[in-house]
Amino acid sequence: MNTRIIDAKGLACPMPIVKAKKAIDAMESGQMMELLTTDQGSLNDVQAWVKRTGHELVEIREEQGMYAFRIQKK
Repeated sequence: MNTRIIDAKGLACPMPIVKAKKAIDAMESGQMMELLTTDQGSLNDVQAWVKRTGHELVEIREEQGMYAFRIQKK
């Protein structure tokens, strides 16, 4: 199954969430998305958005100031 990569690096909140929502709305249930951000605020924002929307946050990685969120659509 393909993981959809959403590149939101360099964007300030709420733009990473806006891009993530647009992408996940077009996905099938069970598909994975990886959201890439550089905004530190996205750590809290993405977790809150996933909880609110009922999707599953599978993993969060942080590498040299970049955050990668693996989200499975429910």
